[in-house]
Amino acid sequence: MLDTKGVKVVDTTCPWVAKVWNTVHTHQVRGLTSIIHGKYLHEETMATKSMCETYICVKNIDEAEMVADFMINAEPGDGKAEAFLDHFKKACSPHFDPHVHLTKIGLANQTTMYKKETRAIGQLLQKTVMKKFGPENINDHYYEFDTICDATQVRQDAVEELCNMHDDPSKPSLDLILVVGGFDSSNTAHLLEIPQMRGVRSFHINESACITAENTIKHRTVDGDIIVEPFLSDVNPRKDGSKLRIGVTSGASTPDKEVQDALSQIIMLQKLFHTINV
Repeated sequence: MLDTKGVKVVDTTCPWVAKVWNTVHTHQVRGLTSIIHGKYLHEETMATKSMCETYICVKNIDEAEMVADFMINAEPGDGKAEAFLDHFKKACSPHFDPHVHLTKIGLANQTTMYKKETRAIGQLLQKTVMKKFGPENINDHYYEFDTICDATQVRQDAVEELCNMHDDPSKPSLDLILVVGGFDSSNTAHLLEIPQMRGVRSFHINESACITAENTIKHRTVDGDIIVEPFLSDVNPRKDGSKLRIGVTSGASTPDKEVQDALSQIIMLQKLFHTINV
């Protein structure tokens, strides 16, 4: 009907999301259960689930280990299936039977998840399948294809490099890492997790206004809480004359202007602290 009216239809689906959908379609064709590394209420994962006949979502390595443990140790009638389904009742297909549907599996992921965790989950599932069915049968019981978004990978790798520089005694350490992006953005939240896990002081803001002239910062913690605290006062002034070093990154879909505005706010604080160097 749209063609007859001369309407031009443009498919704006992210190509990396389309790869995920193609992957889970392959799972269905091969008779595999899709194990999706993602948050089951995230819009992208909800769309991916709609492409699957049989699926289960795991949000992290801990839940993947629960799946692996069930595959290796559970037996029909031992009661483990009931406890398993109670935990995953909102994250699996309605007809999901772990004794039946975890014998042939394929891994897919929400494209904005933490890349290293997705790889760790893949390695865990591979080892589990080989232990359960034998290395020679892995291709009959397991399928995996990397569907982490390129833009997400580049940013995660860059933050890892910043943390490595911080930990390298031969290189200048960072005083903090600033992550700019929406508070509801999954890929931005994962960017914050990297320095937090590495012990590097870091903040996630969603706009430049989070940094104030009063030297406070409103930011989202890894637990999802929005808090306000002093920003630069605990690292300035420097008695040895050294400059504050800040690493800056942003979510995959964060406009460049938001990052530039955040940097402008930091530069504004030079009026109070004259040793800032971004």
